[in-house]
Amino acid sequence: MALNEEVDALRSIPLFARVAPSQLKLIAFTSERLTFPAGRELFHQGDEGDVAYIVLEGSADVILDTPDGEMTVARLGRNDIIGEMAILMDAPRTATVRAVSELVTLEITKDMFFRMIGEFPEIAVEVMRVLAQRLDATTARLRDARGGE
Repeated sequence: MALNEEVDALRSIPLFARVAPSQLKLIAFTSERLTFPAGRELFHQGDEGDVAYIVLEGSADVILDTPDGEMTVARLGRNDIIGEMAILMDAPRTATVRAVSELVTLEITKDMFFRMIGEFPEIAVEVMRVLAQRLDATTARLRDARGGE
């Protein structure tokens, strides 16, 4: 994928909708395009979190290791961000992420992620929105699992 194609892909992601084209070029240029085959882990629960991924194509499951085995808690796809929580919290990965289909991503380093958030407050707001939506969905799943309590 050429740099301009990656910029167009980034522009279609709500996280980057208000970022200037010149800055999108910088993000695309400093990101690494990676392809994961179906079944490959991007990272495992407990791993160090030093990068995030923007999904360009494909889908991935978010999986928790539990005493009863693996539990899939979400499926992420095109335009989603993966792995930002470990970067933001400076903590180990809270879940395993595994490609369901061939997964094409842009890998963003921790330094670039914080630079983007610092330079573009609208990205920080969108990251908060994504995290709040995920928290809401997780809370609903837990409530349903407990029988609607």
